[in-house]
Amino acid sequence: MSDTLLLEIKNLKTSFRIGEEYYAAVDNISLDVRHNEVLALVGESGSGKSATAFSIMNLHNRAKIEGQILFNGRDIANLPPSKMNKLRGNEISMIFQDPLTALNPLMECGRQIEEVLILHKSNMSSKQRKAYGIDLLNQVGIPRPERIYDQFPHELSGGMRQRIIIAIAIANKPELLIADEPTTALDVTIQAQILDLIRELKNDLNSGVVLITHDLGVVAEMADRVAVMYAGQIVEIADVETLFIQPLHPYTRSLLSSVPNAEGTDDKLHVIQGIVPSLKHLPREGCRFKDRIPWMDDSVHEEHPELHEVSPGHFVRCTCYQHFHFPEQNEEEQAHGIT
Repeated sequence: MSDTLLLEIKNLKTSFRIGEEYYAAVDNISLDVRHNEVLALVGESGSGKSATAFSIMNLHNRAKIEGQILFNGRDIANLPPSKMNKLRGNEISMIFQDPLTALNPLMECGRQIEEVLILHKSNMSSKQRKAYGIDLLNQVGIPRPERIYDQFPHELSGGMRQRIIIAIAIANKPELLIADEPTTALDVTIQAQILDLIRELKNDLNSGVVLITHDLGVVAEMADRVAVMYAGQIVEIADVETLFIQPLHPYTRSLLSSVPNAEGTDDKLHVIQGIVPSLKHLPREGCRFKDRIPWMDDSVHEEHPELHEVSPGHFVRCTCYQHFHFPEQNEEEQAHGIT
């Protein structure tokens, strides 16, 4: 992994208009990614993960974006469309969550690969583009690529369509690859193949990868570092080993405790109370996770929670992590006469 920063996000705030007011779906977050590194962005649906990815790609319609998104030291936040189009699909690419909606249903898969080559490699002949497109299909593990090249998306399986999306994303050997839930709705075998493919591409291209997922198993397998996101904020950042061995923020601990462990113990899984608040009703002051841990006293939360570096490279938002416990722990202690 390189020490040179490929992507540096500083105080990013992405707001959407509801009625007459703007509401931040991504609220003052800061992140960085290096070459040959996988940064996993984790959280429930509605946490702001995809909104962050779309902000990096400048794909939001009518959103207000504040802060800096530095790509190789160049601020690309609010870059004019003509300049962003030269980066998007070339130096920065994205693997979208749903390939069936990302692909044009009326165009053969091969032609869709050629589109990105026409845009960014205009010196290639039609014959060269087709040969390169077939080679890309080979690279992403598609059998009989010459045949698949002329097929339409609806004629392919979900796993095959996802590979087409990946082929399009890597066509111009991007330095930064954003993968938004790349294994959603795929069976376990295909999931493993897609993840292996992303790992190989990262190593071959020396690319940085932002992996957006809610699957902690995928995070454990793929990530170098993890940023846990809740209600538009980063609540914890750490290297992957530290995060799984010593999670600190109540939300991170709750997520990990809600997943079955490999040992198959009889311990009950923790159920996180409530849901992520809607954009319009997000609490904008105090700890945003407070309402989902009502057994904790209000005094343990910061009035204006900030990220604290508790050890090198390990950041946690709000001091409530120092006092957090699961409600079951109190019940067990009382049952054993512990006060």
